[in-house]
Amino acid sequence: MTATALDVDYVPSYVRDAWWSPGAGRQGTEVRDASTGELLARVSTDGLDTAAAVEYARVTGQSELGKYTFHQRALMLKELAMHLNAQREELYAVSARTGATRGDSLVDIDGGIGVLFAYASKGRRELPNSTVLVDGAVEQLAKDGSFLGEHIYTRIPGVAVQINAFNFPVWGMLEKLAPAFLAGVPSIVKPATPTGYVTAAAVRMIVESGALPSGSLQLISGPARDLPDHLDYRDLVAFTGSASTAEKLRAHPRIAVGGVRFTAETDSLNAAILGPDAVPGTPEFDAYIKSLVTEVTVKAGQKCTSIRRALVPRDLVDDVVSAAAARIRQRVVLGDPRAADVTMGALASVEQLEGVRAAVRTLLAAGAELAFGSLEAPDVVRADGSTGTSPDGAFMEPLLLTWPDSDADALHSVEAFGPVASVVGYTDVADAVRLAARGGGSLVATVCTNDPDVAREILTGIAGHHGRVLILNREDARSSTGHGSPVPHLVHGGPGRAGGGEELGGIRAVRHYMQCTAVQGSPNMLTALTGIWHSGADRRFDAGHPFRKHLSELRVGDAVRSDLWKVTLEDIAAFAETTGDTFYAHTDAAAAEANPFFPGIVAHGYLLLSWGAGLFVDPAPGPVLANYGLENLRFLTPVAAGDSIRVTLTAKKITPRETDEYGEVAWDAVLTNQHDELVATYDVLTLVEKQAS
Repeated sequence: MTATALDVDYVPSYVRDAWWSPGAGRQGTEVRDASTGELLARVSTDGLDTAAAVEYARVTGQSELGKYTFHQRALMLKELAMHLNAQREELYAVSARTGATRGDSLVDIDGGIGVLFAYASKGRRELPNSTVLVDGAVEQLAKDGSFLGEHIYTRIPGVAVQINAFNFPVWGMLEKLAPAFLAGVPSIVKPATPTGYVTAAAVRMIVESGALPSGSLQLISGPARDLPDHLDYRDLVAFTGSASTAEKLRAHPRIAVGGVRFTAETDSLNAAILGPDAVPGTPEFDAYIKSLVTEVTVKAGQKCTSIRRALVPRDLVDDVVSAAAARIRQRVVLGDPRAADVTMGALASVEQLEGVRAAVRTLLAAGAELAFGSLEAPDVVRADGSTGTSPDGAFMEPLLLTWPDSDADALHSVEAFGPVASVVGYTDVADAVRLAARGGGSLVATVCTNDPDVAREILTGIAGHHGRVLILNREDARSSTGHGSPVPHLVHGGPGRAGGGEELGGIRAVRHYMQCTAVQGSPNMLTALTGIWHSGADRRFDAGHPFRKHLSELRVGDAVRSDLWKVTLEDIAAFAETTGDTFYAHTDAAAAEANPFFPGIVAHGYLLLSWGAGLFVDPAPGPVLANYGLENLRFLTPVAAGDSIRVTLTAKKITPRETDEYGEVAWDAVLTNQHDELVATYDVLTLVEKQAS
């Protein structure tokens, strides 16, 4: 199979770093073009050794990925993203067979590549250049500081099994692969059968890129019912699909009692709430209609984040239906996505089409009324540009339903996973909150209002029922990524019916593939284990000034301690006059003495920091290129005229940059007075050359 054509009868799998297909004469499931019904391939795993695939991931994949740091893995993701980005036109061509328009494919393909780029960037900016991630502050477990505790994250020792849905065959894989790979965990991808050939095309490109280590990615194209049988507590299953399948997986003994980590993203009756202020003629009303139509038509409505329930003020139901219908008539051209001007393609398969029609019939039988669209086979634009019905295609018109009874059970429990939305009237804001919650847990809701009080009331009422909430108004309507577009920076998932799982969310998602462990020990031991200097660990004061050392020479624990610097009233007054900081504690003795925190006039905190820099900086040009900030600054003891201060500076954390000639060094800085009392603590951040030029 190439990226644009299938040269075998079966969609291949990729296991143990080799392509695999069933032998001749095997039975398989037929996969057809969603627009024409043309037979594309067959799918079968008859004869595939899934146990061997799991073992290969645990042994080879774990071993190979373990050779690299977070930053090195992040650079591999960037290389992979660039490779896929250069070949995305070929993926578009394959994706068109699923009924996806170019715009649909952009969401899937470009969106997936964008996730790779995002995690490549975040991995280098937000993670250390190591394999251990420290979580939170150190806990002092002994009064003398000799016994500490802290939390660390290390990768889980097994495999991440991805079971993905049919609607996003590329994004669905890459949004799980990126954080798992960054964590250092190999993946086995199991795509849905109707569109798995698109995933296979993407995996072919990934393999050809040579960007990923051996064993880090495997693909099973077809049924893998025995796959959970071979998993244990070391592994994780990330599932996207129907709630019924998720529940079957949850009940599997290896998951239910065997300790296999499991996360699910499933069905979701997402709501979009039109605020009472967003009446026709307002920018909010227009933004709402645009969002509603987009969610009904993009991917032919086959998105887990699509708007299923449009909750609007009861007296605006007809206005919303009318405006949405007008926009659909104006902008939607239904047909084969390979034809010019088509803006909405087919559903993924005829079986999917029949499932959506059956769900709509259930809704109509439960009291819904068809306000726009038809269940009959529509006329469509064929690939050759002609117009007519497509008896073998999975085409369906966008449908808008209305409900005389806003509390009908089916409205809040039955999902038609296609181009279908219900427009539902509410009486007041409290009623809108109540109706949104009846979805039983959702991935996302939109609140469209320009009234902060309305937004606040709705958000506080529905946040506990949703994984994400978009507040849409005139200020962000143009820049918003939209109701249905998860972004890698924010959590994707939701409670209850939505599966109770969590994906994405920036570095949060990387931690999903890692084990949090509480480590207890001495400062020296924790320093050695984490690569970060801990207060109380050994320092080296006799190895020369650390600012004269290149990154290749500098070691965690290298330190310098200054002489004492005496503070005078004249210095404090001069700093106040020069900077304009004439706060009374620095200029008015009587007022300062009346303050319970000060013994009288005291030095400015920022004057102390400036003196501290003067006490530790080595003035000659050298390896330290720049100071780019302070972190964790605390002022602890005031310093009055006549006191003295000194600084102790220790190399705390060293982070080489893989692609630059310099790295980052965080220095533990401590200001103390003549009595060795803590005056201030903070971290100084510098950029330091790796080697002498």
